[in-house]
Amino acid sequence: MNQALQPALLQDPVIQTETIGRVGVIRLNRPKKRNAINGAMMAAVSHALQAFSADPDIGAIVLAANGPSFSAGFDLKELAEQGNTTAEQWGGVLKADFDFVIQFWDCPKPTIAAIHGFCIGGGLELAVSCDLTIADSETLMGEPEMKFGSSIAAMIVPWLVGAKYAKEMLLTASDRISAQRAYEVGLVNEVTQDGTHFERALAVATGMANCSPLSIQLTKRAINRGFDISGMRQALLAAIDAATLIESNVRPENAEFERLRTTQGMQAALAWRNNQQDSAVA
Repeated sequence: MNQALQPALLQDPVIQTETIGRVGVIRLNRPKKRNAINGAMMAAVSHALQAFSADPDIGAIVLAANGPSFSAGFDLKELAEQGNTTAEQWGGVLKADFDFVIQFWDCPKPTIAAIHGFCIGGGLELAVSCDLTIADSETLMGEPEMKFGSSIAAMIVPWLVGAKYAKEMLLTASDRISAQRAYEVGLVNEVTQDGTHFERALAVATGMANCSPLSIQLTKRAINRGFDISGMRQALLAAIDAATLIESNVRPENAEFERLRTTQGMQAALAWRNNQQDSAVA
């Protein structure tokens, strides 16, 4: 591995990295925050992915996580502290989030996500942007952004599962999709039992790493190119425009939701929003 990159990889507290045979492993490491993705984690993960991608001794990359959950998504507290209000500000934030997620799709080497616990919001987008996704049977997945009046930075789900299920999943803001259901609709490749998701992902990655690197790289590129020809990249970028409009359209109910989330916690904010919705229906 490039020695100029290696020290930062090993010392950064928000991730852990290791090499197992010809497999590079990146572990999200904010367990007390359910591995919420903040700016420091984005920088560290991107740095690690770049290093493993450039290392000729690495044939595949596994993305995993420490703690009880894979990831609860992008760090809402950090976003609130940034104080973004304008479309220009939000556009920059959302494009950075998109680039962070899609780099696993674009990585020249195969990427495998090993997920467990909660895998929601940006965490889900990150996991399914990997070439393969292997889930523990107790994993819960979803995109709850609509509950928060928020948006989706990398709207890759419709390209993986089709319009009908994507609308069901995204428009209902579900965050309790079981690993088995995710497997049935094509969000994950395999469901494992008893916490063996990482071991299985490592075994699959090792098999890939032992294949011809050129064959793997060009085949992955050809598959991804097919999606690009179908318009996936343009559609994902267009979705960022929609997300920018959502985030920059400041509404009184969003301000109240954020005030409650900051002062009383997410559960209180969600209870308030649910009460508002129930009152509107009545």
